[in-house]
This record gives sequence, C-alpha cells and structure tokens, in this order.
Amino acid sequence: MKRKIGTKKLYGKELLLTLIDCNPETLRSKQKIVAFTKQMCGVIGMKPYGKPFVARFGLGKDFTAGYSLAQLIETSSITGHFSELWNRVYLDVFSCKEYDEKKAAAFAKKYFGTKRVIQKLVYR
Repeated sequence: MKRKIGTKKLYGKELLLTLIDCNPETLRSKQKIVAFTKQMCGVIGMKPYGKPFVARFGLGKDFTAGYSLAQLIETSSITGHFSELWNRVYLDVFSCKEYDEKKAAAFAKKYFGTKRVIQKLVYR
C-alpha cells in the first residue's frame, strides 16, 4: 500500500460495503456469519486475532434487530451489522496491511447472495 498521497501519510484503508437485498437465511444465521468472517480473512490474506464476536440484539424495534459482528485481525478489524428488516449487510474491512478490496467486495456479494452493492474505499 502506498504510505503517502501527496504529503499525507497513510495508515491503512477501509472498505465500506452496503449489501442490498441479501439472502435472508444467510444474514439471520450466526453460523453462516461466523463462517463468512473466517473465509473473508482468507480471501484478504489476514490473520484473525481470536474468534469473531457475533451477537443478535436490538430486538425491541424491528429496524434495529439483527446480528452484529466484530473480528479483530492482526492488522485491524472486520465489522458488520445485519439488518433483518431490510435484508441488508453493512460491512467494514479496515487494515493497515494491503488487501484486494475488489476480491473482498466480490466475495461478500456472492456469499450474501446480492446483486446490488454500494461500495466506498477510504484511505486513512
């Protein structure tokens, strides 16, 4: 990864994905979310630090219900929120180590069974 853009020093990059109209079964399954996280680490060549934390909460309101994910990796983190109401996945992959964001996005898109993705890449 380039460590500078102009005179700005860069620490890493963060891929922000909004996956729309996902497979409802997949985003409602803790086991599938855990499996996704482990596979994503392989796709982007990152080493997980511990096990992924995956919890379902926010059940008091329909728009907050769903799983959230946090996976520390040795070079930062993978986090996600899974909306059961809208069948959407909000995924962030941040790392100071270089990774192929196109491969990461393609894998997430295929895994969650969506054709529509909003994607943004942020250098930090």
